[in-house]
This record gives sequence, structure tokens and C-alpha cells, in this order.
Amino acid sequence: MATRQRQQFIYGHLMWVLGTILVLTLLDALTLELFFVVSLIGFLVTVELVAPQAVSPRWRRRLWWLIGLGLMGFAYVVIKRILEILPPGLV
Repeated sequence: MATRQRQQFIYGHLMWVLGTILVLTLLDALTLELFFVVSLIGFLVTVELVAPQAVSPRWRRRLWWLIGLGLMGFAYVVIKRILEILPPGLV
């Protein structure tokens, strides 16, 4: 059962990433930051969609490290964007 959920997770996230690349390319908005943020959102959605009802398998507990790293990367992107918006003399 855990293998099936793991496969669903991998396939779901892979489809999300490929769809993200396709849509951002069609909109001519493909940047590394935007791709990262949309992929992180898809990763978090996929984690919740394949969540088991009762017991959390071992492979799902390891995802918390990836989620933490992803959120730190997201914080970096947000801080970088805020610093770009602020006037030069303010920071």
C-alpha cells in the first residue's frame, strides 16, 4: 500500500512540475524563481492529497526535511523580491 501511495505522490508531483513548465513557457513567464514557487506549491498540495488516513509511512516522514528546505527557499525568494522593491537608500 505504501508503495502505491509513493508512486501516486511521485507521478502527481512530476505531472505538476511538467504542467508548470508548460504553462509558464506558454505564458512566456518561465523564470527560476517563479518555477520554484509554483513547484513548491504543487509539492505541498501533492503531499496533502496522498496523505494516508491512519498511519504515516516512513517515507512520508522524510518529506518534512524537503518541506523545510522548500520553505527556506521560499523565504529567500520573498526577501529578495522585497529588497528589490524597496528604495535603494532604505536598506
